[in-house]
Amino acid sequence: MTTPVPISDFPILARQGRGGNRLVYLDSAATSQRPMPVIEAEREFLTTANGAVKRGSHLLAEEATEAYENARAKVASFIGADTDEVVWTKNSTEGLNLIAYSLSNATAGRGGAATQRFALKPGDNIVVTRSEHHANLVPWQELCARTGAQLRWLDVLPMGGPDQGRLDLSTLNVIDENTKVVSFAHVSNVTGAIAPVDEIVAAARAVGALVVLDACQSVPHFPVNMTDLGVDAAVFSGHKMLGPTGIGALWAKAEILDALPVFLTGGSMVEVVTMEETTYAKAPAKFEAGTQMVSQAVGLGAAVDYLNKAGMPTIAAHEHALTERILEGITHIDGVRVVGPTSAEDRVGAVAFVVEDVHPHDVGQVLDARGVEIRVGHHCAQPIHQVFDTFASSRASVGPYNTEADVDAFLDALTGVRSYFGVS
Repeated sequence: MTTPVPISDFPILARQGRGGNRLVYLDSAATSQRPMPVIEAEREFLTTANGAVKRGSHLLAEEATEAYENARAKVASFIGADTDEVVWTKNSTEGLNLIAYSLSNATAGRGGAATQRFALKPGDNIVVTRSEHHANLVPWQELCARTGAQLRWLDVLPMGGPDQGRLDLSTLNVIDENTKVVSFAHVSNVTGAIAPVDEIVAAARAVGALVVLDACQSVPHFPVNMTDLGVDAAVFSGHKMLGPTGIGALWAKAEILDALPVFLTGGSMVEVVTMEETTYAKAPAKFEAGTQMVSQAVGLGAAVDYLNKAGMPTIAAHEHALTERILEGITHIDGVRVVGPTSAEDRVGAVAFVVEDVHPHDVGQVLDARGVEIRVGHHCAQPIHQVFDTFASSRASVGPYNTEADVDAFLDALTGVRSYFGVS
């Protein structure tokens, strides 16, 4: 199988793992590796054009600002959005907190009449799902605590069937006329299941709720167009899509960004400041207080170029084939069960699993000794693990640089875990 990207572009994959074994990196859902064109784009910026953006008229400031905004335009185009609809954040977590705190500020009366449609009160509710990453759960819990709104959630199908862990659409009735926000993951970082976006959006639209999408695990793995999805806002992180850490994006419809009150305040997001009051710049600038992550933004722009060159449909097809191989292989290993759907349809290549009678951390250590790098723990998603009657799991996740040989090395190492610990 030919990978959609040259493996030689990722020099870290050529290093040895523990014990002199070939390094097999299967933890891309946590953080992806960066190709040389991304690393070089950051280096080129830092050695030729580094300067403070939007803070000067000298050469370096102008070139830095141009590079910063060019990267924004690339990211916007990548998700089918307008450039002024993309706000730079440190990561998806910050993006989700930005929205939640903006709604809290609206509830407090900040932002004027235009923001009052976002105000929350006792009797209102916010809807998430049981399969959310904590970053798309805890901020909404906190917002409910501050406003008196109620938190509700879509449940998931129970353990035991081929669709286990997928969202249970029979629970869509938690969305009602008092729902103000519906926020959900496009793809679960634990089960790998792709959410039924159309059905959830339709239910939210019927009651006029704001729809927020956590796209961390979708944007890097298959084509995503925010306009076509019909959501109001979305977040994603650079380090999961071959880009740098410390950079992410919040996308929202222009009218939403214009109406939302500010979150962080300080330099660069203001219009006029006096000792008595301050007026704020237009979006997206009003949400980008302080010195920004300029080289990281440039790196993310280069990552988008790299993904576009490979072709997102090609990447999706490649990773789908690897996912099928993982799921098929696990079915032949005694004592190992998948946490999530057992079919590769409507899911991505993040495959969580439990090895019976072996702690996930021990699973990870045995595989690491063979050079196979996976994630272990609750993956910042404890509620979904409770559905599967486990406190934690192990997870293998693929990227465009993975091969069939990587999957086979993982399956071979996994086959020996229970015998290593004398479990029969």
